[in-house]
Amino acid sequence: MKTLIISNDKQKQARAYLAKHTLENIAAQHSLILTTDINKAKLVIIIGGSAPISLNLHGKKVFIGSAEQAIREPVTFLHHAKTEASVYQQQYTANTTENVTQQKPINIVAITACPTGVAHTFMAAKALETEAQKRGWKIKVETRGSVGTDNTLTDTEIAVADLVIVAADIDVDLSPFSGKCLYRTSTSAALKKTANELDKALTEAKTYTATDNNPVSDNKKQESTSVYQHLMTGVSYMLPMVVAGGLCIALSFVFGIEAFKEPGTLAAALMQIGGGSALALMVPVLAGYIAYSIAGRTGLAPGLVGGMLAISTGAGFLGGIIAGFLAGYVARLLTTKLYLPQSMEALKPILIIPLVATLVTGLTMIYVVGKPVAAIMEWLTHWLKSMGTTNAIILGAILGGMMCTDMGGPVNKAAYAFGVGLLSAQSYGPMATIMAAGMVPPLAMWLATVIARNKFNQSEREGGKAALVLGLCFITEAAIPFAAKDPVRVLPSCILGGAVTGALSMYFGTQLMAPHGGLFVLLIPGAITPVLPYLGAILVGTVLTAGVYGVVKRKNVGGIS
Repeated sequence: MKTLIISNDKQKQARAYLAKHTLENIAAQHSLILTTDINKAKLVIIIGGSAPISLNLHGKKVFIGSAEQAIREPVTFLHHAKTEASVYQQQYTANTTENVTQQKPINIVAITACPTGVAHTFMAAKALETEAQKRGWKIKVETRGSVGTDNTLTDTEIAVADLVIVAADIDVDLSPFSGKCLYRTSTSAALKKTANELDKALTEAKTYTATDNNPVSDNKKQESTSVYQHLMTGVSYMLPMVVAGGLCIALSFVFGIEAFKEPGTLAAALMQIGGGSALALMVPVLAGYIAYSIAGRTGLAPGLVGGMLAISTGAGFLGGIIAGFLAGYVARLLTTKLYLPQSMEALKPILIIPLVATLVTGLTMIYVVGKPVAAIMEWLTHWLKSMGTTNAIILGAILGGMMCTDMGGPVNKAAYAFGVGLLSAQSYGPMATIMAAGMVPPLAMWLATVIARNKFNQSEREGGKAALVLGLCFITEAAIPFAAKDPVRVLPSCILGGAVTGALSMYFGTQLMAPHGGLFVLLIPGAITPVLPYLGAILVGTVLTAGVYGVVKRKNVGGIS
């Protein structure tokens, strides 16, 4: 009998999840074939007090039981489910949201966007589409990826939508959704807790207006999230500069390590393009787009100027971050609090705000921020270049462990931003450590499915093959499906392997010129040095993680994970 098991205990989510996992592991013993498609399910087992209002269960055999009983007596629970399930009769209420949910499929439009626009953007979109289709809902997801916008939402599609979901870690323009019921979340939450986020969207979505910057009711949470989003917006616009600049510098080394010092040569031209132009724009672009995320177009000019001053004063990427937030919040303050006569209102966005915000930002950077932050950057750079072996190993282990902690979440992004920022100070060791450790989780998950094949079902083994390809590209998020299923075992294993890889990378003194690309940057001579110790560090961390996880992972029962 094809069976769908649903967790619907919002007060005890962890217990309900454990109960669901327990039942899935022994379902095959009771001739139950698990499915995730509600339309194919003959029996629906609900763990919790009631059926979710978002599912159309009318006419299906449904059994509702408690998580406690499912955990304590799973065999008895499943026996009761098979023998006592009754045909479900949908109840309609006067509540508007419930009626929409129960009488017709919900029509959803969504946007997903992450800082790098590579993995989380598309994985979150796929997760939303899959979960919505399970529920019989209509959905279209627009992805804001590294190569631009895909599957673009039209005005007509937005107009007829019942609900808008924005899963973004960077700032996105919400003006097209003015007047619509809108729910905001992160790509990580949409990917890892898809069902929960869709349930929350039904109850917590609020009508958005073009002047309302905080549609979420929890203002403190929204503000802290916004600060992270502003920073990640700046990082997302900065990354192409760093990648292009770093690889151009690496290409100049093909002609010799010091060939660029000869004027008029191709090596000199490549160094001028990469180091003199692309990387020189790195901090101004970071600061400019942090400010743009905060205040819109009025923040861009003062942010760019503040970023240039961060470079000229020696404040580096730390100064650029400060300049971006300072310029953005000053520009936003002037936009919202400065009231002028109607005859002068048109001058505000093109003259008054850029001038005043640029002056405030510039003078602050020169007289207040520049010298102290420059001293910090100088100390940091000196410390990184002169630290002993022990300190290098400790730093590498910390950065490597951070990269594997949340698979593209805030901790991972903090380590990544640290490495990228140091490229402007010609410190390439941390970036090598970060990328090496970031490849370990997906590569290790693939290797685990090979060496402990009997512990993984067919879908997991296929997922392992995909993780191998994505891991080689430095897409840590490819390990998320494994971590989401078994976080207690996967995450410690990955953190251990990532820390070892990071420590070895720093011990060997490996350096990386580009912040992305994975092992494919090996195609450019000089991009990674030395190559063999770098590959060795990745191999050791991958084998260690795969070995540990292969040992501690529980074997699937009946092919069901």
